[in-house]
Amino acid sequence: MNLIVAADKNWSIGNQGQLLVSIPEDKKLFREETLGKVIVMGRKTLESLPGKQPLYGRTNIILTANPDYKVKGAVICHSLQEAMELLKGYKKEDCFIIGGQSIYQQFLPYCNVAHVTFIDYMYSADTHFPDLDQDEAWEMTAESDEQTYFNLCYTFRRYQRKEPV
Repeated sequence: MNLIVAADKNWSIGNQGQLLVSIPEDKKLFREETLGKVIVMGRKTLESLPGKQPLYGRTNIILTANPDYKVKGAVICHSLQEAMELLKGYKKEDCFIIGGQSIYQQFLPYCNVAHVTFIDYMYSADTHFPDLDQDEAWEMTAESDEQTYFNLCYTFRRYQRKEPV
């Protein structure tokens, strides 16, 4: 499985239910990587999306503990085990974990590839992603040239698990 995330220098990913920053090229990469694929997110991440609606052109799987939660156009799962069972019906390489913090933490042990937009800035944040640079199970296998959006610098990184799961 894959995961896709935008993180700052502290591996922060969000603040008060919102992304830290909106970078057009990051959004474009996200769209290109996930269109036609399966995306897995938590309820709070879904509710942070425009219109609080599932993303078009993708199979949306929402993880929530609320047994009564329903969303048109999405598949609802109530546990990691239920979601993992559902994901067995798809190719691993077509599955993307898209957040938030709790979902990333639960699914990270099952992912082999991480697509990280690494932002050279430190934001005030209340949600974080595990620091893959400090995790011996992962290695950075690709990094783009430095990109800029106004005065913000960032790179696109690809991390791979050293021993695939």
